[in-house]
Amino acid sequence: MNSSGEVVVSIKDLTMSYGGNQVLKGINLEVFKGQIIGYIGPNGAGKSTTVKIILGIVDKFRGEVKVFGEDIKSGIEYKRRIGYVPETAEVYETLSAQEYLTFIGELYGIDYATVDRKARKLMSLLGIEDVYQARISSYSKGMKQKLLIISSLLHNPDLLFFDEPLSGLDANSVMVVKEIMMELASQGKTIFYSSHIMDVVEKISNRIVLINDGRIIADGTFEELKHKCREGSLEEIFNQLTGFDQHQAIADEFITVLEEG
Repeated sequence: MNSSGEVVVSIKDLTMSYGGNQVLKGINLEVFKGQIIGYIGPNGAGKSTTVKIILGIVDKFRGEVKVFGEDIKSGIEYKRRIGYVPETAEVYETLSAQEYLTFIGELYGIDYATVDRKARKLMSLLGIEDVYQARISSYSKGMKQKLLIISSLLHNPDLLFFDEPLSGLDANSVMVVKEIMMELASQGKTIFYSSHIMDVVEKISNRIVLINDGRIIADGTFEELKHKCREGSLEEIFNQLTGFDQHQAIADEFITVLEEG
């Protein structure tokens, strides 16, 4: 299960409530260096809340969260070693990619000339160097997604959070980004990967953590989960464990409505 003995993220008895609604109900998790964690669950299960707590975006939680051995309540230094691609990101669209990426790089303490050179090269490798100086507002969804991926990796972080990172990408770029993730993990980087595209999670994750209704209900390799649930695909395992079995009935009814006169 663990690629090395080094614990990168440690979560103990994590609970979180918004108003009277308890979103996390006692999460316990140890994540090790070099793992790609498929962190999955239905909408509203608590995935994003967990990630935002680790990132320091959400506070007022109960329990203990340590990143690189540092309690996140007592410091922020650990954030320098984290990269994040949110599912829906607010990008400064009036800036060019050059302005945006050099700004991000300088926030992480990289000098302008270095970050400008790195950003231009990374844009080129993902096939969008020609819009390096164009306003981000003119970009397609796929271009913006590539920009977000580059901005999350510019400072060469040790811990990455990717939420639907392949959204809007063409088939070739999907293959490149998946390969980048595998290479990063082989170098000892740790990746939290959230997606609703189960076959991708199944292929790239060496550990899958399934959260439902604020609790972890499965944690293991794909093979371990498959053996435990006696199901063939991660999608089938997901449906079995989360109790969703209406997809066929809903699809049939949807088609019936389409065919009505």
